[in-house]
Amino acid sequence: MSSIRSARRARRAQGLCAFAALAACGLGASTPALADPSPALDRFSFSVGGFAADPKINATVLTPYGALDSGDIERGRVTMPRITADVLLGDSQGLSLDYFQYDRGYTGAIASNFAIGPGSVTTVGNANLDLKLDFGKLAYKWWIGSGNTVLGLGAGAAYYKATLRTNAVAGINGLTAGISQEDSSDAIAPLLEVGVRHAISPDLRLFADASGIRKVGGKFSGNIYNAALGVEWFPVHNVGLVLSYNLTNIDLKRDGFIDERLRVRLQGPSAYLKARF
Repeated sequence: MSSIRSARRARRAQGLCAFAALAACGLGASTPALADPSPALDRFSFSVGGFAADPKINATVLTPYGALDSGDIERGRVTMPRITADVLLGDSQGLSLDYFQYDRGYTGAIASNFAIGPGSVTTVGNANLDLKLDFGKLAYKWWIGSGNTVLGLGAGAAYYKATLRTNAVAGINGLTAGISQEDSSDAIAPLLEVGVRHAISPDLRLFADASGIRKVGGKFSGNIYNAALGVEWFPVHNVGLVLSYNLTNIDLKRDGFIDERLRVRLQGPSAYLKARF
């Protein structure tokens, strides 16, 4: 009797194994293989280069003696290091990273006019302004389309840190006063992004990107906008050159102080070496 039960259990085990094997085969057959992405996209890419911008800066700084206004400062072209990276998750989603740093000093005249009671105080003098700006963004992108042209919609976060050092000697109604202070703030803000990629061929591609950041609250709030239009060329399959024209517009103000504001406009070409895999 026990031998009959053993034989039955063996037949059941064999049947379960056969069913499991058939199910596994069916599941494998029903699961599609990872398809090739659009020729306008890469599985992974990393770019290192520079952003050569013509900056325009306008800073209004509150001091114990009133608001000092730098006016529009244009100092000629400056090249900033820039890093970008993209990774594709599956065939239609991915991550995008961008980082650059601006660090520049300015020496020149300042002026202000502010009210105290029924009268006003006029301040004039010379100042050293040192501005350092770190900016980075990370976005999750959804790519729509599978042909030579794809549209990307992204959402993520941006990090910025702005540091403005002010050193001035000003004449205030016939008296001389020294001013030395530093205003610094960093924040993480929500980011929205849109992009278009078009492959003329696997080794020649066009792209356009735009992103916007709006920060409310914190020491400095405001908005940052970025736009880029460019071309990618790969003389070697995995290594290429990226040329683009970029615009970054930054407008930040100190919360609670309407007069304290930092505006930076960076506009100019970028060039990168790009590796793709």
